[in-house]
Amino acid sequence: MEAHRRSCFPILLILACIIVSGFSVSAQNHRLKNVQVALRAKWEGTPLLIEAGELLSREWKDLFWEFIESWHQIEESNVGLSTAKGCLSKIVECGRSFLSENLASMFEFSLILRSASPRMVLYRQLAGESLSSFPLSDEVILDAAEGRMSEPHEEAGNKIDDPLLVGVSPKSLGGRCCWVDTGGSLFFDVAELLLWFQSTDGIAGDSFQQPELFEFDHTYPNSNFSSPIAILYGALGTNCFREFHVALVKAAKEGKVKYVTRPVLPSGCESKTKQCGAVGTRDPLNLGGYGIELALKNMEYKAIDDSAIKKSVTLEDPHIEDLSQEVRGFIFSKILERRPELKSEIMAFRDSLLSSTISDTLDVWELKDLGHQTAQKIVHASDPLLAMQEINTNFPSMVSSLSRMKLNDSVKDEILANQRMIPPGKSLLALNGALINIEDVDLFLLVDLVQQELSLADQFSKLKIPEPSIRKLLSTLPTPESMILRVDFRSSHVHYLNNLEEDSMYKQWRSNLNEILMPVFPGQLRHIRKNLFHAVYVVDPASSCGLEVIDMIINLYENQLPIRFGVLLYSSAFIKEIEANAGQLHAAAHNGHSEEDISLLIIRLFMYIKEHHGIRMAFKFLSTTNKLLIESGDPREDSLEGHQVDGAFIETILPKSKSPPADLLQKLVHDKTFLEVAQESSMFVFKLGLSKRSCCLLMNGLVYDPNEDALINAVNEEVPRLQEQVYYGHIGSHTDVLDKFISESGISRYNPQIITDGKVKPKFLSLSEFILDKESVLKDINYLHSPETVDDLKPVTHLLAVDVMSKKGIRLLREGIRYLKESSRRARLGVLFGPPNMDADSPGLLLVKVFEISASSYSHKKEVLSFLDELSSFYENKYLQASSFAKYGIQAFVEKVSELVDAYQLPSKGYRSALSEYPVVDLRNHLNKVALFLQGHLGLEFNFYAVITNGRAIQLAEDDVFLSHDLHLLESLEFKQRIKQIVEIIEEVKWENMDPDSITSNFLSDVIMLVSSAMGARDRTTESARFEVLHAKYSAVVLNYENSSIHIDAVVDPLSPSGQKLASLLQVLQKYIHPSMRIVLNPLSSLVDLPLKSYYRYVIPSMDDFSNSDYTVNGPKAFFANMPLSKTLTMNLDVPEPWLVEPIIAVHDLDNILLENLGQTRTLQAIFQLEALVLTGHCFEKDHEPPRGLQMILGTKTTPHLVDTLVMANLGYWQMKVSPGVWYLQLAPGRSSELYQLKDDDGSGGTSLSKRITIDDLRGKVVYLEVVKKKGMEDEKLLVSSDDDSYSRETNKDSHSSWNKNLLKWASGLIGGSHEPKKSESTFVEKRGRRGKPINIFSIASGHLYERFLKIMILSVLKNTQRPVKFWFIKNYLSPQFKDVIPHMAKEYGFDYELVTYKWPTWLHKQKEKQRIIWAYKILFLDVIFPLSLEKVIFVDADQVVRADMGELYDMDIKGRPLAYTPFCDNNKDMDGYRFWRQGFWKEHLRGKPYHISALYVVDLVKFRQTAAGDMLRVVYETLSKDPNSLANLDQDLPNYAQDRVPIFSLPQEWLWCESWCGNSTKSKAKTIDLCNNPMTKEPKLQGARRIVAEWTDLDSEASQFTSKILMEETDQQEPVASSNQPKDSTKDNSPEVDLESKAEL
Repeated sequence: MEAHRRSCFPILLILACIIVSGFSVSAQNHRLKNVQVALRAKWEGTPLLIEAGELLSREWKDLFWEFIESWHQIEESNVGLSTAKGCLSKIVECGRSFLSENLASMFEFSLILRSASPRMVLYRQLAGESLSSFPLSDEVILDAAEGRMSEPHEEAGNKIDDPLLVGVSPKSLGGRCCWVDTGGSLFFDVAELLLWFQSTDGIAGDSFQQPELFEFDHTYPNSNFSSPIAILYGALGTNCFREFHVALVKAAKEGKVKYVTRPVLPSGCESKTKQCGAVGTRDPLNLGGYGIELALKNMEYKAIDDSAIKKSVTLEDPHIEDLSQEVRGFIFSKILERRPELKSEIMAFRDSLLSSTISDTLDVWELKDLGHQTAQKIVHASDPLLAMQEINTNFPSMVSSLSRMKLNDSVKDEILANQRMIPPGKSLLALNGALINIEDVDLFLLVDLVQQELSLADQFSKLKIPEPSIRKLLSTLPTPESMILRVDFRSSHVHYLNNLEEDSMYKQWRSNLNEILMPVFPGQLRHIRKNLFHAVYVVDPASSCGLEVIDMIINLYENQLPIRFGVLLYSSAFIKEIEANAGQLHAAAHNGHSEEDISLLIIRLFMYIKEHHGIRMAFKFLSTTNKLLIESGDPREDSLEGHQVDGAFIETILPKSKSPPADLLQKLVHDKTFLEVAQESSMFVFKLGLSKRSCCLLMNGLVYDPNEDALINAVNEEVPRLQEQVYYGHIGSHTDVLDKFISESGISRYNPQIITDGKVKPKFLSLSEFILDKESVLKDINYLHSPETVDDLKPVTHLLAVDVMSKKGIRLLREGIRYLKESSRRARLGVLFGPPNMDADSPGLLLVKVFEISASSYSHKKEVLSFLDELSSFYENKYLQASSFAKYGIQAFVEKVSELVDAYQLPSKGYRSALSEYPVVDLRNHLNKVALFLQGHLGLEFNFYAVITNGRAIQLAEDDVFLSHDLHLLESLEFKQRIKQIVEIIEEVKWENMDPDSITSNFLSDVIMLVSSAMGARDRTTESARFEVLHAKYSAVVLNYENSSIHIDAVVDPLSPSGQKLASLLQVLQKYIHPSMRIVLNPLSSLVDLPLKSYYRYVIPSMDDFSNSDYTVNGPKAFFANMPLSKTLTMNLDVPEPWLVEPIIAVHDLDNILLENLGQTRTLQAIFQLEALVLTGHCFEKDHEPPRGLQMILGTKTTPHLVDTLVMANLGYWQMKVSPGVWYLQLAPGRSSELYQLKDDDGSGGTSLSKRITIDDLRGKVVYLEVVKKKGMEDEKLLVSSDDDSYSRETNKDSHSSWNKNLLKWASGLIGGSHEPKKSESTFVEKRGRRGKPINIFSIASGHLYERFLKIMILSVLKNTQRPVKFWFIKNYLSPQFKDVIPHMAKEYGFDYELVTYKWPTWLHKQKEKQRIIWAYKILFLDVIFPLSLEKVIFVDADQVVRADMGELYDMDIKGRPLAYTPFCDNNKDMDGYRFWRQGFWKEHLRGKPYHISALYVVDLVKFRQTAAGDMLRVVYETLSKDPNSLANLDQDLPNYAQDRVPIFSLPQEWLWCESWCGNSTKSKAKTIDLCNNPMTKEPKLQGARRIVAEWTDLDSEASQFTSKILMEETDQQEPVASSNQPKDSTKDNSPEVDLESKAEL
């Protein structure tokens, strides 16, 4: 067979030569062209060497320091490394030595990906702040302030004046590349630092100015916790770093300093590094991890610029196309090897084959099975993933051959069978069972998730867990954090006002439960005679909140809401006494203060009235009390007085009482009637934990705020749950709803720090990391147990962080002991003691030692817990009282220990010997390790007050009370939600290569603690899918690697945009980690059009990006080889969600790429830049709607306001532009900060002025921000309605004093461009002869043609408008040339401008086509894309010519409407057949309202924001856009459809004329002329412009000459009427789809 193939080869070659002979002469002129794209970071390059250390530290912090020592040894060996690739290989080799094989592979790829570069930029910011915080010399200050970026970057287009780029590399200070910051001094010389070490005065002095440390900082492992901090700024690879490092390591080991390093290579120090130290800094940082699409563009309207094509520039040597790939059966690399003399003819033949295969249309019968044929081709390939990538990334070139392939019926049948279980075309992706959002997945996210799984597998294997069990553990999904938990409040202490099932007032209501399934109007409640909703309010009746709630309850009850109302009363004062007495009711009840407690008095009187006069009279008593309090006029919270309570009681029972009420009252008070019941009621609330909420609502046990809005919200949230239960028959007419719900998910205690609402994820620590540390503090812990359970398996481990020098710490310790005494068979308790700086003769050290002895040697003793409890009580009372501390010394403590040891029959000899000779130094070293552990992972410094349960960390504030009840709650929840399933797997493990005697309950408890902590700390969803039900014999790619700990499940439509990206991502995983994969192909079965009309490249870095000849790092690029010449392509970027990207170098029009116009240039090249990352978030106010309009600012410590934004009503969404660095988020000065404050996200309920946000990767960040209203501001509104009379008067009185005008002046947070100082909207200015109030105009353009139109529009506005003008341009799609020219144009013609942008929110339905995205930007983000100070703006289409003074339109009264548009004119009768709004759906929907054109409109931004018009438009858009047949003309259809919600003022007809719809009779009156596309004639834009608008040619000539002058190019004066550069087939209309541009202004 092989011989036959060889014999055929000469024939094929001869045939090929014959074919090419006809066109060999013109071969060079018709060679196909290439496209090359790069994307670079805005910051200058970072050193690869220190990036490697950072990546290793992510795996285990100590690896950072081991890597430094290892690299210093490599430097000493003088290995010759003179190339970037050589350096990379050596760095990878060094890093690999610390890691297992799979982790080493991911380390290598992460390093090539440069994923640690953003962290280096963050360190630069901190280094700059360090230098700027000290008074240096003038020269040094100048150098530090400049922080100039390197010259190559300036040439490449990076701007050095971007205020958001906070991580600019500091300049070398006089040639010094390293320094140490101690908080009080900077040391640039090691000798000075050594003198400082020796100076105890210097150290003591600096201890008061300790530098701030962050969770990402590198702290030397042997540092002393309480020693002064010394931060080394410098880079591995420099001599100064080595010298400082050696000195600081020595000092840290001696306990002199706490050594921290932040890797930074200052600008100018590159030449001072050894060998590889500066690799990565000399070149721009080219990024990978994004996709580039070249889409075939429909050119029905020939919207392409006909200006002279500019000469291209060669930026660097482009890639050469891969000739080894098969083209129509030929492998041209082999043909060229055999006949090199025919190279030009053979290459021409190859190009001919490639071009002949390109297709953007197929006949219907060819499309029918195309998806199935593609699946068959992929499955049968030798490398299926590569085949899928080749097909879907070059689909227009592959489609012809695919459509001719014979289809195997078994493939089609299996696909159709699977599609009975999953929708055709649906794509899913899961990593070890957890679903990943396929729309949001990118390379950086996938690498992080895989790294996380591999790290866990590595840690588990070191715990000796066998591989099959590791795979089971990694596939375990936790219970969702948002699991519904209900407080079990059922008790006789709850007083119900009504009972829907028994009270006569509800007799007329129907009792049929199925009524709840019936549809009702939004907000309407169903009146069913059953207790479905139990609204129990937990209140202190002496508080104003409690009394107001009573009035609200009575009002709602009288209005017959179908809710059962009740109250649970308590005394705040009595609960404080309970807390002071360690939770003991008996002690609190007999302390003598209860008789003075007004709350208890009210509860007692309430109980009496209820018992003798009924519950309604009792509620009336509380309401009367509130009435008397209001009448007193005292607004204070605790202003209720005894005489008011007495008066209310007398007034309430007077009509019913048979004896004088005053005498009865006196008797009740004196006899203390119902006092015990009132105290028990308070104790019940205390045990429930609800007293922390002060005043709250329990809706069927769910906790809410007590206001009316929260009640309605609670009912609306409960209705779907009830409907589901009724529908499935789980709730019947005899079911007690409350009992059912609470029995299923009830808890006996509520603690907001333990029970989260799902918006803020609990904090987890991965304790399994510490198995990597031989000296881990966890290995030193001995545990306490409940009596007689020492040998039991303990799946739950509590670690208490206890400061023995504080009462709070000892209280927490005693609660832990009490928790064990109350018996827990599945939990153990360990204690992390502090602080480490106790004196050697401190009784606290003795207490720690006693606990260690007890836990290590006597934890099995029955009375050891009682002994420790009493000893802790003695210590608290005698040694933590300031007045008595001096009276008791160590001896007294030792004697007490001996006394208690004897009393509890513990071995006294063991305690005495241990206490008499315990090594103080060793104990203090242990405490230091504990302190470093807590500080490094919890941020705790001197306040040791935290609970860690199997890795879940709860940091307690000073005033938090954490009881044994909370530990029981924590145990119950964590076991149920996370630990139980892990225990089941561990118990089934067959331990191998282990001594059976070592597999003890203690060992298994340790394993469960470590595994569950690591599993809790990982970032993954709780969603999964049952992939196993899908068939995978004929239509799936199955790759089995038995030993892999990573398994990928996927359902992929290979002919979809997500399939294009996934093919590349899966190949990366296959290359580096060899995961097992099961990829089920799920193409659309019945295609009517080509599913893909684009070429696609996903940019993945490789070792080849590093030079093999010098230190150059080129970085990855997208390369499209042999693209079609005559097809117009448009370039789109598929970047990770947080990236904001813009082109910085692009000679050619990226929106209309026509490669045949390149001339002799073989490769079109473009460079994009990562302009910024997007910080997004959701702001919420508990039990309320999102705080729409809330203003926030973001900045650094030195510049608090760099960016700002406002909160949308839609999900409370907000976004801001950021760069890598440490940022601080605050509420903006003004009304926002007057009404609201930020709530801490640790569950403590505290508030703060700012929230610190760290941006140190390329994945961005989503921040969930909770705000609360300040006290006294609960009823204030954030946004004041414009029709509020008082507001209007205030505004008229002094417009500049109202908060709406005195908003923060935006610091171009989402804005860049003109750096003119911003002026108030109403400012009267004079500029270049223009006087008056400035006019604001915004527009959007994409592609060189529309930018050409845009310049003409600008000139037409300026020539006809007398007032100052400011233009606002949507930045997203502007070319580099336009952005270069516009500043000069603004200066020349005297106008202002700004470039604005907004990243499309992830929750808003996305558009696919670029044109539709552009339309969306015209309307969807008007409220957030402009500064808040902007009051009005006019949109003018780029292809419009203005003939009137725009001031007339700007000043027009639009009658209070937020929008003003011009209706379509109707006097061109030839177009009647195209007026779709006069028939069908639109005619019915508009009901006589006009349909408006979107080419010109006015936006009253003040009204637009006040009426939430933007939010309403986004809601309507979200509803309609999911239907592909809706919003065909998005920017036009949306506002016209939503006229009922967002009213439109109709502008006079003369404000917009376009030939397509308006007759020539009205043209002379036109104030603007728009070049609308004509759906009937399809006339090219340029041709129509010259014919329709007389002045267009002159304006175009003026704009072109000005542009040429700026860009130093020659203008082509002889412009043809029709473009000579159009594709040859451009006049033909072969496309079945309607061109998007044709709908721009129908």
